[in-house]
Amino acid sequence: MQIQFYTRPGCELCDEAERMLRLVAEDYPLEWQTINIEEDDEIHEKYMLMIPVIEQDGQVLAYGNIGYIDILELIEH
Repeated sequence: MQIQFYTRPGCELCDEAERMLRLVAEDYPLEWQTINIEEDDEIHEKYMLMIPVIEQDGQVLAYGNIGYIDILELIEH
């Protein structure tokens, strides 16, 4: 599964979600592109209140407090 992971520096929820992505990726085929929302004004405006955000093919799959189980459920569907 290939996803986009929207984040920004200093975001504790983002750091935790990325740790969960790494844990899931140890056992499942999961790859992601990390995108810093502060590097693009349009993306920043779109996601600044939602991050972290997991997106695939332009569709938001999860955002906010993203845990291990949340990511696992995305992969299994």
